[in-house]
Amino acid sequence: MSKRRPALRRRIWRNYELYLFLLPTLLYFLIFHYVPMYGVQIAFKEFVAVKGITGSPWVGFDQFERFFRSYQFGTLLRNTLGIALYQLLVGFPVPVILALMIHQLRSARFKRLVQTVAYAPHFISTVVMVGMLYLFLSERNGLINRLLRVVGLDSVFFLGDPAWFKSVYVWSGIWQNAGWGTIIYLAALAGVSRELHEAAIADGASRLRRIWHIDLPGIRPTIVIMLILDVGHFMNIGFEKVFLMQNSLNLQSSEIISTYVYKVGLLSTQYSYSAAIGLFNNVINFILLLAVNQLARRMRQTALW
Repeated sequence: MSKRRPALRRRIWRNYELYLFLLPTLLYFLIFHYVPMYGVQIAFKEFVAVKGITGSPWVGFDQFERFFRSYQFGTLLRNTLGIALYQLLVGFPVPVILALMIHQLRSARFKRLVQTVAYAPHFISTVVMVGMLYLFLSERNGLINRLLRVVGLDSVFFLGDPAWFKSVYVWSGIWQNAGWGTIIYLAALAGVSRELHEAAIADGASRLRRIWHIDLPGIRPTIVIMLILDVGHFMNIGFEKVFLMQNSLNLQSSEIISTYVYKVGLLSTQYSYSAAIGLFNNVINFILLLAVNQLARRMRQTALW
């Protein structure tokens, strides 16, 4: 052990520039992610502001039991899992498919144009995006409903119908973020050997066969890593967008854990209760991350650790 420490110090000293580059990122995570974890203990207390965190009495798992026995528990869990699963199953493959399609474009100018058009929606703010949804999906004057009336169909109140909420949320998110999500896959595709493609072309392989047997296996490690990372925040559905799209008509489908935490925590000042709900949400994410990473290791795929 004593021999390893001087060797580690020498290695750090030789590469001190790299460690200096890492320092701001490490400080960011330490200050804004790890230090605030001290406050997680209020989930196990009856937090009283005047007494502070340390002075508030311990109540054990009472806040968690209160949430599990709440009449809203089933609805919140069902809505959160429904949107998260819908988003993962539909939204995850789209950037992969789009990256494969862009990679096959032969004209460099047209490829840059497609990439620019696909990336642009990512830079639209959440507030503007929801405003666009209200304009396009308006029951009276929205573009979509006008097209429906032109073809002889009835108008649909998309943002007021609970049955449509999940689809509107997920597909608008795909339109906004799919192009941006292709960046890492295009980078991985750039590393696939061109010699394999040339040999496949010489053997008469079609473009689809080359995609299936060369490109997809070449970027499989990247796909697996991205899938593990996505599952790691499976329950963390975007609060801002859901909250802005939410109204009294679609509440039975749009009320999720993150919006409920905001309402009971900040609006109703039930800090311990909201902290317990948030901790429950993050524990599920952590368990899913461990499970998917272990599954990837057992399947002899690339894993995070």
